[in-house]
Amino acid sequence: MCGDHEHGHEHGHDHGHQPVDWREHGIKIIPGNALDPNTAQTPGMSRATAINNARAGAEKIWAGTVTIHANAKTGAHHHGDLESIIYVVKGKARMRWGENLEFVAEAGPGDFIFVPPYVPHQEINASRDETLECVLVRSGQEPVVVNLDIEPVEKPEEVLWKDPIHR
Repeated sequence: MCGDHEHGHEHGHDHGHQPVDWREHGIKIIPGNALDPNTAQTPGMSRATAINNARAGAEKIWAGTVTIHANAKTGAHHHGDLESIIYVVKGKARMRWGENLEFVAEAGPGDFIFVPPYVPHQEINASRDETLECVLVRSGQEPVVVNLDIEPVEKPEEVLWKDPIHR
């Protein structure tokens, strides 16, 4: 018995199932100039969908891009029970979060930002003259964006990330 077979994976074996059309149900390449801007938006930023169910057949994740103009910021919002990962491609992102956006941290090119479910947050382009460009991945298909009316605190507390495994 091969190792994969013990776990229910029957690669290469036909047990009465139709063969999968891998051409149709395989890898999808979505060109960067073919993203779909018709997704939930937050004032101050532009989101565009690259990967979702309709465009690529994804069932558990959503991926796209986020652009924030120089010296601009979004309104406060959260994404319901979705987890979000933001990868900074270009520019400097300043994230504020909390009930009154009382916490702040910054991220630059190559940095990853994790936004847990229901966290009230605001993205800010910390550059006065450079566009902030990010890749965004979410844990679900629903384009959940709950825009919030929050009065931010004057001076947020800076929070530096510490690796919980290597403290």
